[in-house]
Parts: sequence; C-alpha cells; structure tokens
Amino acid sequence: MDYQKYIQAFNSGDDARLVQEWFTEDCVFQSGPRLLRGREQLLDFLNWAHDGIREIIRAQVVLHDANHLFAEIDMDFHATRDKPEFLFGALKKGEYLTVKFFVLYRLRDGKVAHLKAATWPANLGVSKPTPRLGGTLEQRQAYMEYARAFSNADFDRFSAYYTDDVVCELAAMTLRGRDGIVNFYREMFQKVRESLHLHQLIADEAGLAADITSQFTAIEDAPDFVVTPLKKGEFVRVHVFVHYTLREGRIAHIKVARAGEVTRPQRAGSD
Repeated sequence: MDYQKYIQAFNSGDDARLVQEWFTEDCVFQSGPRLLRGREQLLDFLNWAHDGIREIIRAQVVLHDANHLFAEIDMDFHATRDKPEFLFGALKKGEYLTVKFFVLYRLRDGKVAHLKAATWPANLGVSKPTPRLGGTLEQRQAYMEYARAFSNADFDRFSAYYTDDVVCELAAMTLRGRDGIVNFYREMFQKVRESLHLHQLIADEAGLAADITSQFTAIEDAPDFVVTPLKKGEFVRVHVFVHYTLREGRIAHIKVARAGEVTRPQRAGSD
C-alpha cells in the first residue's frame, strides 16, 4: 500500500472514490464504540462526518510491515460552514481544529481490510499546522480549497489565504490589501461570477505558479464589464498564468498575465 497516495486520495475530499479504491468490499472500521462493516456503511459515515467539514491528514509517524500499517496522524478539521455540534468541538465557518489520531490499518491485497482509530482530545499534543500554502501535498491541496472558495464567491474563506497587505496585479488595474481585493470582487460578483479551472500548479514555500482558465459568467447584464460586455447568461473564458508570492504560507502578491485571447461570448450548451 502506497500510504502517500492514500493520503492524497483522502485529502482530495472524494470519499466515494477513496472507499472504492482503497478499502476492501468487506472492510471493517472501528473507532471507540462505533463499528462499521462494508464499504456502504463506511461511505455513509464519511458523508456524515464530512458534512460541512474538510478533513486533512498530516501523518507524523508511519510504521508498516507486509500486512499492517500504523500511523500517528495530526488531523486538521476545517469548517466549510458553521458546525456548532461538531464532534470534537464547535466550529464556525473558516475555523479549524486539530485532533491527534492513532490508526492501525490491516491490509489485504494493497487495500484496507480493517481500520482501528483512537484519538486524543482536540488540540492536545498536536504539531503546528504547516503554513496554508506551499509545496507539500497538503499545501497544494489547500490551494485547491482556495480556488474552490474563490469560484464559489466565499469571500471569508478565500481572503483568509491573503496577508493583510496583499497586492493583486490584474491586466487593467492593481488591487491593494485584503479588503481592497474582497471589495472589488464582492461588487464584481453581483453581476459577473469568475470560476477557476486549474490545469497545472508548480509550488514551493516561496510561491505558486498556476496555469488557469478563468470563466466569467454574467448573472445580470454587465455592459461595462472590464473584460468584455456580457448579457445575462453569457460567459467568456480566458487562459491566464498566475504567479503568487507567499509569505509565511499566505499570499502576499498576485500577478496575472493573459496567455491567450478572450473567447467570444456564448451561452451554456453552445460550446
């Protein structure tokens, strides 16, 4: 079993794929009094556990032999909505806590046949989370969370990845400060929403380089939209390269360069 690939699958948030690809049909999951049998029960549990929560594995110690794998894990739980009833402690949207897990996996044919998990109280004995963004698997996954939050117009979540004095250089203007960026997009998104489709990401602790297609979709008539005039329901796409400078794991500088022409306005189903 390639545990790094398992972690990548777990951290992706695709629970259905995780269960199908990494657990046997007759798998058993045990955590305290909770006992689950089979993929269906496990997936139902994960869907419940991850309702409003993004769960990220940070493995601290991993030991294994041919049929077993033991991991000490610092598990970060990020709230994507208010979770006052969350098992490990109340969370508001955008907050997170960390719980130390001790997990024993029994393996069969490269998949998990039996998983036993034990935990400590929240935030007890855990390592500090790595900076939000950078070159590790978890930090690259965090960028995907950032892009998803931006595309969903979740201003509180995506702006949490910025330093207070962040600068954003766009083709037609420069935005300064976290509030400056949020205020610009809050106004823009009232008429035109932008969604990001990532093609490639190169990342280290100093910065990120992203190859992206941005889609701009008008939810109201936008005759003065800076990219191109749009009528309600129309969209355009533009290929861009984006360079992010990081400071202590947060975005301090954004520079956007177009890598192609803006497509003609079109409507869903016309492309």
